[in-house]
Amino acid sequence: MTARNSIIPVFVPHLGCPNDCVFCNQRRISGHIEPATAQTVRNAIEEAAALTPPGTKRQLAFYGGSFTAIPEARQLELFEATQPYLADGTISSIRLSTRPDAIDGAVLKRLKKYGVTVVELGAQSMCDRVLELSGRGHDSADVENASELIKASGFDLILQMMTGLPGDTDESCVETAKKIVALEPDGVRIYPTVIVRDTVLCDMWRAGTYKEHTVEDAVRVCAKIVPLFKNAGIPIIRMGLNPTEDLSGGDALGGAYHPALGELVLSRIMLEKARELLRGVEPGSRIVLGVNRSDISKMVGQHRCNVKTLTAEFSLAGLKIHEASVKSGEIRIVSLD
Repeated sequence: MTARNSIIPVFVPHLGCPNDCVFCNQRRISGHIEPATAQTVRNAIEEAAALTPPGTKRQLAFYGGSFTAIPEARQLELFEATQPYLADGTISSIRLSTRPDAIDGAVLKRLKKYGVTVVELGAQSMCDRVLELSGRGHDSADVENASELIKASGFDLILQMMTGLPGDTDESCVETAKKIVALEPDGVRIYPTVIVRDTVLCDMWRAGTYKEHTVEDAVRVCAKIVPLFKNAGIPIIRMGLNPTEDLSGGDALGGAYHPALGELVLSRIMLEKARELLRGVEPGSRIVLGVNRSDISKMVGQHRCNVKTLTAEFSLAGLKIHEASVKSGEIRIVSLD
């Protein structure tokens, strides 16, 4: 967020969830134990207003639970707390997260009335078998129907997907991404599966009935699906869970938890592009690759891993990465000896 735009997060962990998905312990994931109240909302808005400069466009965001599955009286309590701040311009709008099977015409009418402009849906997968094994309680048709309703009602639609769920494969993750692209959301979040303490998935992992989706697994599959969204012009808002003290302190027992997962994925994409570019290069060559200034660290890789990998794979005598006048994401051979 820039100085002129600000998200004010209010967490509603597990509020409204009709069941516990195998991967989910929202209190540990969000780092928040107590559900939000009207006073929580007021405090968050007033604190943000005091910390941001005048003229900042502030958006209140209800994260963590299935907001529209909360009893209507509780929804109204939270919404009513926002209204004075919408009226005086302290906040400009509201966004929230919910389940695909908790959306209908009446719900969307209520959201519109109270100033919601963005709805995030936890699709997670578009493979019905994966959804069933993950205990989601809805199917892919619910995602499609809810997405169409949200867009037709004039809201911005953000879809969340996961990789590495029970029953998932690289192919099913790619297929999920393709089906999400077809729904034409205004943005996506990609959350590779993390094994969180006190979840059914943790029990499955310990019992050997679930194979861990490692950081390497997540990087590999995300490097395949990120280009699908980019080529379709769909912004990727986030890759990987937001690091918290609880997760970093031991609540993330396994899986694809890494504070710089997105950077690792983008670096892998650059590696794959460089591999294609270098095919057929004579062993023993000395090569300089040119990339956009913003891509130098991605092309080099963490601990120079991309440079080391390419040098070994193509038996190069030397490989350097230089800044060049190319678009972000492009690679050019600057010199070849």
